[in-house]
This record gives sequence, structure tokens and C-alpha cells, in this order.
Amino acid sequence: MKNYILLCLILICFSFDSYSQQSKVTAGDKKYDSYAYIDAIKTYERVANKGYKSEDMFKKLGNSYYFNSDFDGAAKWYSELFALNSSVEPEYYYRYAQSLKSTGQTDKANQVLAEFNTKFKNDNRGKLYKEDVNYLDEIKANSGRYKIEDAGINSKYSDYGSFVYDNKIYFASARDTGNFSQRKHKWTNEYFTNLYFADIDTVNNTSITKVNKFKTSLNTKFHESSPVFTKDGKTVYFTRNNYVNGKKGKDDNKITLVKIYKATFENDKWTNITELPFDSDNYSTAHPALSPDEKTLYFASDMPGTIGQSDIYKVSINNNTTYGPPTNLGKAINTEGKETFPYVTGENEIYFASDGHPGLGGLDVFVGKIEDNGTISSIQNVGNDVNSPKDDFAYIIDPVSRRGFFSSNKDGGQGSDDIYKFLETRKLQCIQELNGIITDAETAVVLPGTKVTLYEGTTIKSTIISDADGFYSFAVECGKTYNVRAEKQDYTTKEVTINIGKLTGKTSLPIALDKSTCKVTIGDDLGKCFGIKMIYFDLDKSNIRTEAAIDLEKILDVLNNNPTMKLDIRSHTDSRATHQYNEALSNRRAKSTIQWLVKNGIAAKRLTGKGYGETQLVNGCSDGVNCTEEEHQMNRRSEFIITGL
Repeated sequence: MKNYILLCLILICFSFDSYSQQSKVTAGDKKYDSYAYIDAIKTYERVANKGYKSEDMFKKLGNSYYFNSDFDGAAKWYSELFALNSSVEPEYYYRYAQSLKSTGQTDKANQVLAEFNTKFKNDNRGKLYKEDVNYLDEIKANSGRYKIEDAGINSKYSDYGSFVYDNKIYFASARDTGNFSQRKHKWTNEYFTNLYFADIDTVNNTSITKVNKFKTSLNTKFHESSPVFTKDGKTVYFTRNNYVNGKKGKDDNKITLVKIYKATFENDKWTNITELPFDSDNYSTAHPALSPDEKTLYFASDMPGTIGQSDIYKVSINNNTTYGPPTNLGKAINTEGKETFPYVTGENEIYFASDGHPGLGGLDVFVGKIEDNGTISSIQNVGNDVNSPKDDFAYIIDPVSRRGFFSSNKDGGQGSDDIYKFLETRKLQCIQELNGIITDAETAVVLPGTKVTLYEGTTIKSTIISDADGFYSFAVECGKTYNVRAEKQDYTTKEVTINIGKLTGKTSLPIALDKSTCKVTIGDDLGKCFGIKMIYFDLDKSNIRTEAAIDLEKILDVLNNNPTMKLDIRSHTDSRATHQYNEALSNRRAKSTIQWLVKNGIAAKRLTGKGYGETQLVNGCSDGVNCTEEEHQMNRRSEFIITGL
């Protein structure tokens, strides 16, 4: 049932092709096209068992099982599809691989993924597999961190998507409440889901009362799921079919999708049920999650601009009344597959379910780090305690107690989906030791007292001095890229880039320094003895680029360690545009460079600067000369000339 609310809802996960072959299974097609998959399967299989073979039929049979998370059936019929035609659309390669993984056929699944990546190089899911072919080792390393039990609130129907508020667990369920008029959904032949709740013991994370239906206007005759309450309990966001005030909305294809709704608690009842302003009849939004400060709402959608079948987005919440425009979280987290059920903690972590990142099959739960600029990094599979070859999703955790809940249709449950409680016994943080010995490049003698600085991008993470044996060591995060800079008097400064592996352990980076024959004098370029490059600018821009900021950090370090040194910043442009414009642009570049250094603590009296426009080109790319963009780039620069020591 979570497939419905997952945004595999009705039409979202489909991009069905037009088929030229005249179908011989009209009855099955009609049921399939109306999303009555259970009935369609019966019709198609009766025809298939009589020996009839059709690419169209095998696709639909595989899909019917796949969209109901029956991966054994999906693998069987996708196998028949590939036996008939191995040159199908990319989505079938990926669904076939996912189905194989879910049935334990990992080696065969990896073969299909390798072929998938070879044939469809632009699909990010294939790239992720190629870049991480040892993903099973990483999942294994992340496992063994949980104690997991049945949550004690499950039925023989679908139960999923929990949220804890005020010592109660709220969740969606398709259980039969005894109402004979309750309707079943033709996709799965299960009841539509409503919201339920049960009291919990927050110490032991266990249910202590019976499950109760949430008897409010939030529940309707259609699907409701994934509620999230504000801390004051006065606002709830939840997912529902496109249905409000007794009116059912439809898209251009007459299909009812899902939307995120908001309600407020007034006079002891939930009222003012309204859809959010970024909802639409023509795409779905679902599974809201609030940031800890309640200023940002995260959700899943297939709205225009979505990379895959469903992506994770965010919007700003302005005074709890208006909302900013939806922002896609980008390709670091979103793939051509499904990303859904986000959950954000106060530790700047985002948990989510995905079938596009390398996992065990079906949906797996992943966690990523939310950087200060809002981008997502360091995505990891949480391990095979939570994840399984089936669908695992809707993960929530209390970052203090490390207790939480997730949903899954893994083997051994009571219904099609079940809710599990867990205690995380060890946090997921992959740390490596980056170490090495600093030596003289010519004599191999160790160099104690060397200043060693660890950079991540433009940020200095740590600075240490090598010990008596020339040894240095940093604790670094797995899977990241760092720069290590070694500086010692009478030696030429050296900087090395290192990529850290994705598993715990050690990375060795010995650094050999060359004796410096360089004597700094007034008039020298700073790069002569300090290994610092000129700073380059984008076309027609004067702002400091990210890679330039890295070298400015080094210049800042040199100036801090040489407090009497003075610099003249000389900025230049390429030959395009007029001389007058280029002179003004280069002056802005010199000014922005000086401002950056002053902002970071350098006295303005130590710095001078001037723009020289296009008067000092470093190559022949003058007016009228046909040059490449790379050649023009060489002229868009700032130089650093020593004017005082």
C-alpha cells in the first residue's frame, strides 16, 4: 500500500510507451490501464501460461508485480522480457536489477547493473553503481548497529509511516475497522489507509495501549498518511489523496493524485484543512517532514524539474503562513529512481528511502549530511539491520535516545507493510585515520617540526606539527576529498590532494619535501617560494570563485606567518570587451581580492591593488585573435607581488 503513497501513486511512476503491437489480452490491458494490478496479473498470467509471448505483456506483468513490491513475481516476468528482447528502455534494466537483488540474486543483479551503466551512461544510478562497486562491503560495515523489534501495533494489513508526538505514535493503516462500506483500492486490493495512533512508553519505546483510529476530519474515505505535527501541536501536515471539502480533484488524465495538506488545531478539533500553495492537480506532493527549527518543510514530489520518478524537495516556511518556492535537493541525493520519505534531525542529517542509490533491493534507508549551504553530502546506506531485499522506508529517529521507527515489507512481518521499533546502539560515522611521515626528498631524513594543515575545500579542518619522528595524523571522514599542506623553513611548501576510502581504516600519505633554494625578495610573485597560484576569475565576473578561495586561504596563512610582508594585488582581464570596461572590471577584481583578505584579518595598510585591464596579456589573445576559452581564462587573473618584508 505504501507504493500508492510512495509516489508510485497511480500514474507517477509510469511512463508507459505506445505499443504498435496489437494486444491479444484486451481484458488484462483494460485492468492494467485502470491500475487494477491484482486483476490484471491474473488475466495476463492465464494468457502467458498458454505459451503466448509479448514484450508488452511481459513489461506489464513485471510492472504489476513490481509496483506491488512482489519482487519474486517481477523478477520472473522481467526475466522473460529480457529473454525476448534485451534492448528495452533503461527503466526495465533497473527494475530487473532491483527485483533480482530483492530475491537474493545479487551477482546477477550486478551483471544487469553493469550492462545498464554501459548502455545508459548518463543515468546517475548506473554511475553510482560503477563508482561504488563494493557497495555490499560498505553496507556490511554499516550493519550490526541496531536492536530491532516489531512495534506492537501492526495488523495483517499495511501499516507504515510513523511519527511520534506527545508520547503517541501516529501512523497510516489499511486495517479493517469494521465499517462494511469501507472501500478497497484496486491497485493492491487492500483498504484505503487512514491515520491511527497508540500511546507509547517513551523510555522503552513500546506500545502500551490498543491502537485507535484518529477520529478527526483528517481521515476521509480516501488515503491519508505520513502526518507531522509542529512542536506546539497546533499544526499538522499530512498526505492525502486530492480530496478536500467533499471534492475530489483529478489531473489532465482524470487521475486523482496526492497532495500535502495542512490543518490547525482550534477549539479541541482539527480544522482549516487546506492544500499547500505548491500543490497541483497534475503532480503529487507527499510525505512532509519538518526541520527541527520548523522553518523548512521537506517532502517528496514528481513536480516539473524532478530528476527521477520522485525527488526530495524543500520549501521555506515564512511565519507559518506563507511558503517559499520548492527547491530540488539536487543530484547528490536524487536519482532517476525514487527518493521519498525524508526525515531531518537536529544533527543536520537527512534520512530518506531510495531505490536509486546502491542498496539491497527495493527501497533502502539512507542518511546524508546537510551542509551549511543546503547541499547533501556523505550519503550512506544505514546497513542491513534496517534494510533488506524488500522495501524499507519511513525511518524516524530521536537523536538523543537513538530510538525510532521504520516501516518495511520484509519477510517475517504480519502484513504487507509493518512498523518496526529500534534502538541504535552505535552511531553511523565512518572515520579514517589519515597519517604519514614528512621526509627530506633527497636524503629521506625525517622532518620533525613540520607544519601540516588539513583542508576540506576552502576550510582549514586542522593544523598540527609533525612529531620527533616526522609523523602526523588526522581523523577524517570516509569518502571525502582533502588537501594536505606541509610547510617547513628552508623547504618548498608542498600540497597533496587525497581521496579517503569509504570504509573505516587508515590512509597513508607520506610527503617528501624538497630543499628550498628560493630567496624571497621585494618584487617577487608570492607563488615563487610559497607554491601559491594566481587567482582566476570567471568571464565578466569579479567575485571570488570557490577554487580561488582555497589559494586565498593559503595567502592569508602566509601573511599571518609573515606579519611584516606587504602585497600588491594586480588584477587583469582578457581582451574581450572595450579597454575602458576591462580596466574597470580589473579594478573590481583587485578590490574584491583585497576586501576578502581584509575581511579575514589582514590590515588594509599591508595591501595595495590595481587593475590593468587587458594591457598585460600572458599570451597572444589580443583583440581580433581567435583563442579558446581556456586561453582567454589565463588572462583573467590576479597576481600577488611582494612589496615589503
